Formats: sequence, structure tokens, C-alpha cells
Amino acid sequence: MSSPAPALPDKPKRRGLLIGIVAALAVIAVIVAVVLGTRDDTTSTAAAGSGSGETVTIGVADKSLPYWNTYTELAQSQLGVTVELVNFSDYTLPNPALGQGELDLNQFQHIQYLANYNVEAGDDLQPIGATAVYPLPLYSLTAKSAAELPADAKVAIPNDAINEARGLLVLQEAGLVTLKDGGTAFSTTNDIESAKVEVTPVAADQTASALQSGSVAAAIVNNNYATAAKLPADSVIVQDDPTSAAAAPYVNIFTARKEDAANETYLELAALWHDPAVQEVFLQDNPSAIVQDTPAADLQAELTKVESDAKAAQGK
Repeated sequence: MSSPAPALPDKPKRRGLLIGIVAALAVIAVIVAVVLGTRDDTTSTAAAGSGSGETVTIGVADKSLPYWNTYTELAQSQLGVTVELVNFSDYTLPNPALGQGELDLNQFQHIQYLANYNVEAGDDLQPIGATAVYPLPLYSLTAKSAAELPADAKVAIPNDAINEARGLLVLQEAGLVTLKDGGTAFSTTNDIESAKVEVTPVAADQTASALQSGSVAAAIVNNNYATAAKLPADSVIVQDDPTSAAAAPYVNIFTARKEDAANETYLELAALWHDPAVQEVFLQDNPSAIVQDTPAADLQAELTKVESDAKAAQGK
């Protein structure tokens, strides 16, 4: 008896097998596409910076200055971060706004100012990047030197605790006043032992206008207010030395809340200020500034030291 012919699988089963294979291949293709697509997206995000798509609000005192335009454009193109600048004309406002979460960062102050604020307010804001040291100048539109100022001439200085002390030290260097024990970073007008001029403390944002109105013969004017008022560089009759060791507490800084001091995006934004494109524009407007690129850890160590001095000065 001959062996029966081998049985062949019927067509429906074969069609089901082929459909299953095709379906499996389709699933694999989708998985591969998703994996590759995810990898591409990750690469693109990394290339755009860790803060890609993020918006960061920075409080400043000089929003209209040209270098900020360059800075915000680079933040978008290089880091993928939209920077929103919030302008403050009053120095007393940006730190409370930062501490209360109304800002992500601010950039308007030096370490000495921040230390005094932290001690007085019981806050712990931290520097995360340096910008520059600006000389603090005494301007006059009538005298060519400090010696030419008439006896008992009115001289305006900023009335906030830190800039007042620094302004008094400039006046002492110019031979216009003498301060108790040679003066300190926390001196006030109460420490004036003798004076050839009448020292008049006013709000920092009013020093330039007091000079231009003629109500004072000379004025200590912070850099951003002098720039905004277009005070001519040749009207500076004396200034302190921004390259001296004593100038370390006057390094201007990007400031963050303590819990954000290690935020990668914020650190990248602080570093971006030193981009050559930003620096080119910045130095055109601020040729006397001494740019500083001090590591955040060193800035924070300097802050701790100055805070200790501030507490001692205030008897805390």
C-alpha cells in the first residue's frame, strides 16, 4: 500500500501566518522609528542648551543698554532660553522681588550690597556669576578737579548704606573729607570728622539729576545712572581703583535664590554674559569697567566673608 500523500496546510492558516509576520514587522518598524525619533529629539534639545524652551526673568537696572539686546538674542539662539528683562530704577526692589519669586535672577548689584541686604533682611540670596567691577566716580560739570570745588560746595552721594560708604571713601581719597579711623566699607556721614564740602546723601537714582540741575556742584553717580544720564566721561574728577584688592567686594554679580544656586540653566545664563559678542557691545559703552569671570564658589566665599563684616558692623 502506497503511503498517503503529505498533507498541506490549508490556505487560511497560511494567510494568517503571513499577516502575523507582516504585523510583527510593522510593530518593529514603529518601535525603531520611535527610538530613533526620541534620540534625534534628545540630541536637538542638548544642542539647544539645558534650558531649551524655558523662560527666565532677570531683574536689571539698565534694560535699555545695547548689550542686553545681544545677550537676550544669544540666550535664545544658543541656549533656547527666552530671557525677560524687568527694569528697576530703585535699588531696594530687585532683591525682595527675587526672594519672593517674582524674578528668577537679578543682575544689578555687587557683593558688598548683597551682603548688607542678606544681613538686614535675613535672606540668603547667592551670587552665581561675576560680570565686572566699575569704578565709582565723582562727577562735576563745573570743576575740573576736586581741588577746584569751592568751599562748602554741595556734593551728592547715594544714600543707600553700601554706596554711601564707598562714596565717602572716594571723597576721602579726593581730600574732601576725613573719616573716623580712616573709614570702612560701612562708614556713614556720621563718621565724617572734617569736610571741605557739604556732603548731601540722596537716592542713588537722583544723584545724576541733582548734578545736571545744578543743585549740587559734584555728585557720586553709579555707572548705570551715569550712562542713562549721558554724563560725559571727561566730567569725572576722581574715582576709586577697580583693579585694587580692596575692590573685590564690588564685583557685580548675577544673583539667585540659594535653592537655585546650582541651577544649570541659570549658571549657563551667567556664563553667557562673557560671550565675546556681548563683551564687544558692553565694553563699547563701559570702557572703564574691569570684566571679572570669577567662579561661583569664590563669589560665594567672598559673600560669606563680607556678610561676617556686615554683622560685626551692625553689632549682630
